[in-house]
Amino acid sequence: MSKFKTYLKSILVPVILGGIVGILISSSMDYNSLNTPPLSPPGILFPIIWTILYILMGVSYGILKYNNLVDEKINQIYYLQLFVNLLWPIFFFVFKWRLFSIMWIILLVILIGTMIYRFYQKNKVSALIQIPYLIWSIFATYLNIGIYLLN
Repeated sequence: MSKFKTYLKSILVPVILGGIVGILISSSMDYNSLNTPPLSPPGILFPIIWTILYILMGVSYGILKYNNLVDEKINQIYYLQLFVNLLWPIFFFVFKWRLFSIMWIILLVILIGTMIYRFYQKNKVSALIQIPYLIWSIFATYLNIGIYLLN
């Protein structure tokens, strides 16, 4: 597969799946009506930030895929963290399971850390591209805990 097609497919998978989840939860979004902790960004930033993070996620995976560095463990951790990622907003916004969402997002942070570690073993750049995703997810954990406690 050409480099362009490899990267395009790698980017489109998380972006399209994230977009589908965004559409599914759009009628349940109550972020702007919640009491939020200090440093909470305006709700309009979330789709922008997540689109950037999904693109970076795809580029990171694309590096491994294009260089034939993907193995079963890489695929398992990558797709598992993506699955956990995509379920979090459904739990948080649709079902309003705020406490459960804290546990779920902590699981996500652990999976992202594991993914970065595995990616780093194969390609350092691929792993480093995931650092903003980890940082944002840790920040999202803070927001989730704050929203749970304040509401």
